[in-house]
Amino acid sequence: MSDINKVVLAYSGGLDTSIILKWLQDEYQCEVVTFTADIGQGEEVEPARAKAEALGIKEIYIDDLREEYAQDFVFPMFRANAIYEGEYLLGTSIARPLISKRQIEIANETGADAVSHGATGKGNDQIRFELGYYGLKPDVHVIAPWREWDLNSREKLLAYAEQHGIAVENKKGNKSPYSMDANLLHISYEGGILEDPWAEPEEDMWRWSVSPEQAPDVATYIELTYLHGDIIAIDNLAMSPARVMEYLNKLGGDNGIGRLDIVENRYVGMKSRGCYETPAGTIMLKGHRAIESITLDREVAHLKDELMPRYAKLIYNGYWWAPERQMMQEMIDASQITVNGKVRLKLYKGNVIVVGRESNSDSLFDANIATFEDDEGAYNQADAEGFIKLNALRLRIAGKKKQ
Repeated sequence: MSDINKVVLAYSGGLDTSIILKWLQDEYQCEVVTFTADIGQGEEVEPARAKAEALGIKEIYIDDLREEYAQDFVFPMFRANAIYEGEYLLGTSIARPLISKRQIEIANETGADAVSHGATGKGNDQIRFELGYYGLKPDVHVIAPWREWDLNSREKLLAYAEQHGIAVENKKGNKSPYSMDANLLHISYEGGILEDPWAEPEEDMWRWSVSPEQAPDVATYIELTYLHGDIIAIDNLAMSPARVMEYLNKLGGDNGIGRLDIVENRYVGMKSRGCYETPAGTIMLKGHRAIESITLDREVAHLKDELMPRYAKLIYNGYWWAPERQMMQEMIDASQITVNGKVRLKLYKGNVIVVGRESNSDSLFDANIATFEDDEGAYNQADAEGFIKLNALRLRIAGKKKQ
């Protein structure tokens, strides 16, 4: 412990990370630098400054990373149509590499020789943070208090806070019984009654969306404009990546879109039940697949679909900075050169319905060939006979053997 002179702590300003801050000062006898990131969680981050100052912190970083998060992390992931285990849109997973990256940058700027986080020893986040740290600064020292201390209950944490004069907000009447994490892409809920996978979530748990039953009875139509696989405008109004997500979160939430209740397989080996609200991501995934449907070659699209589960698993498990993820990203980005055009969507009571797609310059859809009417010789239907017979050859040979 005496080898650590300065540590950069991922600091939310909440009770747990405030306790960690004081614990680092006492146990490691080191200087602590706090880093608080605004990645669209919807809460004020500036109060963390006063809390850090009250604990004697001199170097305090509070950074607005919303645009970087959307542009350099969320949008590249959505070019791959990434979903984990068929449902999860990776809202927590994709935020961790950005936080890790900025922590390491601050460590380099301040001459810190260690970084620290507040993730527990049971979850995925400890892995995601630390794989990022080591990938970006191989020799950095990582301090994970939850794997070191004995403050393993709420009572012990509160007693430690009282002993050291750490302020505890009294929110007994309004405090959520769930463990929640939010950013521009989603808000997650774990714990409480959700630890019983048979129990239905209470309606008042959800923060971002109305229930589909309570959503408007009139559909909302929107048009998404794509350039190289990214949304650049909504209803012809140009928007930055973060603004796109903020707008779609509001629109989707108002229409009951984006709720998810799953049991997922954590990287550490256990199954975990979680609920998520991802309004923007749900709309973005549907829209992106729609524009790709008319602009991507068949085999390119199928290859992307084959590789997507591997790509999603890499992000879920924390390998954003791994060379195989970066290699796959280059291939995915290359496939998006022609993914340009517009998609029209209908949002209605929890549903995202594609009702139109067009690409003036890059569409591979040819109505003259696809038509059920006279195609004026564009496609010779007689050619299909030989095609079918050649593809059936091995089946016919095997069938004769069976006879």
